[in-house]
Amino acid sequence: MCPADDPSNTLPPQHQDTQPGRQGDMQPPPEAEAERYRGNARLAGKVAIVTGGDSGIGRAVAACFAKEGAHVAVLYLEEDEDAEATRALVEEAGVQCLTFAGDLGDPAVVAGAVEAVLQRFGSIDILVNNAAEQHPVKDFTELPLSQVERTFRTNVFAMFELTRTVLPHMKEGSCIINTTSVTAYRGSPGLVDYASTKGAIVGFTRSLALQLADKGIRVNAVAPGPVWTPLIPSTFTAEEVSHFGSKVPMKRPGQPDEIAPCYVFLASQDASYMSGQVLHPNGGEVVNG
Repeated sequence: MCPADDPSNTLPPQHQDTQPGRQGDMQPPPEAEAERYRGNARLAGKVAIVTGGDSGIGRAVAACFAKEGAHVAVLYLEEDEDAEATRALVEEAGVQCLTFAGDLGDPAVVAGAVEAVLQRFGSIDILVNNAAEQHPVKDFTELPLSQVERTFRTNVFAMFELTRTVLPHMKEGSCIINTTSVTAYRGSPGLVDYASTKGAIVGFTRSLALQLADKGIRVNAVAPGPVWTPLIPSTFTAEEVSHFGSKVPMKRPGQPDEIAPCYVFLASQDASYMSGQVLHPNGGEVVNG
């Protein structure tokens, strides 16, 4: 499992190296620490869970939430050093941070994570379903069913299980934010199973929003375009990385810090009349949903 940062708008992948790597090893390093972000207490006293929060978009979201006054629980797979760096960013903002490692594709891990959050903070107000994985395959006929099942288990089934486990502890005014992808709208030739999971997340977001509207719980999503995160250099060849993001109108990949404010908006009362919607920080690409 790795952070769900979209590897779209680049050349088709040629290999299957899917280890996310450490954010600190990237050159140039991603902008994912909300250094220029200025909070305004929009999430003061809230408790947020951010999955895949050790690096990339998840780290930037955790840092921005903290600057808005929220306590943050960072759920991640295994990159302890990156998770500790995120913890430092959150605590530097004067709020509390819990880190919890484990594969969210395992229901037992999900149950343990939610229990740990409740023991530490006593409540859950915001859930950001951001963790995911991808396995590039150029030829669809070589895409094994076992890989499809694994990708769906991490990207979709884990999201279902975590949301189902958290919901009984949410109240009116709580919110859920899911990370989908521009690939859900235009597809990706080398990431057929990944793009399919991201399309499923759009349907999940819209359907759950309808079901929870009467309870006053909002459900929205963010669909990033190409973003410079640890997933990119670890998944693509050096040649592909050199062109990464060049096909969008802005001719460059985004930075996690440019994506995170979308999550802040959706988590705050500024988005009180929005549910079942998807924001599209993607460098200017027009998508129709």
